[in-house]
Amino acid sequence: MNRKAAGLLAVMMTVSVFATACNSNNESNNVSNNGNTGTKTENSGNQVDESASIQFPLKEKTTLKVVARRAPLAPSDYNEMTMAKKLEEMSNVHIEWNTIVETDYNEKKNLLIASGDLPEMFYGATFTDTELMKYGQDETIIPLNDLIDKHMPNLKALFEKRPDIKAEVTAPDGNIYSLPAGEELGTGQEEIGANPDFLYINEDWLKKLDLKMPTTLQEYHDVLLAFKTKDPNGNGKADEIPLSFVNAFWTGDIGYLFGAFGIPDKTYQPGNNAYAEHLNVDNGKVSYSAIQDGFKDAVNEIAKWVEEGLVDTESFTQEYTQYYAKGKTEQETLGSFLWWDRTDVVGPERDKHYPIVPPFKDMVVKWNSGSALNRGGSVITKEAKNPALIAAWLDLIYKPETTAEVRWGPIGEWFEKSADGKLKQKSDISNPGEFRQTVSLGGGGVFTGEDFQNIAPPEARAQQRMDDIKNIFVPQMQKEKYPNIFFTEEELKTIDKLKPEIQTYTNSMRAKFMLKGVSDSEWSDYLASLKDMGLDDLMKIYQDGYDRYLAARK
Repeated sequence: MNRKAAGLLAVMMTVSVFATACNSNNESNNVSNNGNTGTKTENSGNQVDESASIQFPLKEKTTLKVVARRAPLAPSDYNEMTMAKKLEEMSNVHIEWNTIVETDYNEKKNLLIASGDLPEMFYGATFTDTELMKYGQDETIIPLNDLIDKHMPNLKALFEKRPDIKAEVTAPDGNIYSLPAGEELGTGQEEIGANPDFLYINEDWLKKLDLKMPTTLQEYHDVLLAFKTKDPNGNGKADEIPLSFVNAFWTGDIGYLFGAFGIPDKTYQPGNNAYAEHLNVDNGKVSYSAIQDGFKDAVNEIAKWVEEGLVDTESFTQEYTQYYAKGKTEQETLGSFLWWDRTDVVGPERDKHYPIVPPFKDMVVKWNSGSALNRGGSVITKEAKNPALIAAWLDLIYKPETTAEVRWGPIGEWFEKSADGKLKQKSDISNPGEFRQTVSLGGGGVFTGEDFQNIAPPEARAQQRMDDIKNIFVPQMQKEKYPNIFFTEEELKTIDKLKPEIQTYTNSMRAKFMLKGVSDSEWSDYLASLKDMGLDDLMKIYQDGYDRYLAARK
């Protein structure tokens, strides 16, 4: 789906510190350029000698042309943002930002590449593995190995401390084409994004209708039916929305409820379009949830709910900005919904009476594929006039406080410093999810679990979410997940050939089945079509990749 987020929504707060990198050179913002060719290049009229040390701020202002993926609520000109101004002041590097809203980013990014109208850098590029290999080998983007080694001391220190992160961004040909990004909030099943879909319910309506918190899917259905028919908002109108969601999005998808039929369905891609959606792992066996009997039972059950008017049919087409509005209508109309954090949808005035619905009896809770960290960070293109300067500028983002300010917002807007010198989220931010979009540049930096302890403890909502994951969901969560594997070139070619058609067809039929139901004959035809499209070959690649992953861990 073109609405996939590169990373999680902004309900978590953390910041990284690379202790081995915070030496006197970093404090003075010096970046060594030992080993360069010494060629002078011109950038917006400025001569830069790459054999010399790059010291920020530069004596003369230099301009870089950059394309960036932006959130819907962010300003189109990043230079209006405090953090962009702060980075320019730190470096004396001016960025000509060409920002593309995330829903249009992939299409417009591909058009730029096809036309040859390249920026010097794609910031927070979120290139797929196939794109990284393709554009790396045709030299549209350049390898970053030497640049990291010579001009990015902060990132280099992280790689030395965490070789697993370096391995994750290293392609099968040995090159690094994109930088790492992400946040490690919690570990294993207790990681903050292990289950991105919390089911919330209007407790005020439960009390008014003298209903209990549902403990089974049938009880949940009956509650939704009461919301539909018994006017719980008391306005005499049939305007209640019993259940709403955002279909096939990374959070808020109804596939969470499929776990009540033993087959949780995942539509989250971990910043990596080489993955098919709908992957589960059980006892080392990789399976495709969308061909299982439990999946068929789930879509037919949802179709019954649609027929009864219990499901908001706009759920199959709405974007999350439209979704947010439904929870904030003047007359309360939303009964239950799925999302990362309730405050984003219903606002701080109502969130207290929308508690989590615990997993139903015998339900299997999804454990998301991938990892908290990804290789969706920035790439440098062949149009870069001075790659060393770009690398040095990017390395600023891997310094502790700068990383925090870039990913969440600057001190004074998002953060304040506590008496012990640690960063903490300001207490006057009423809706962090929406506000973060307006102040964060996103796109870079890595925060490990250790960084949470040393630099900035998770903000209250993030800590509460991790506690909820551990206490509410982990007891019924899957025991295995599909990791973030970098496939071989040949595997990527096959994935690129087979996956788009298979995934588009699966998601299209999934929506159709939930709206209309599926007969036995239609189900047989659907399975046959997936087989003809090469699903068996695609699943063999995922199984082979997982087997290699398990072997490497022994």
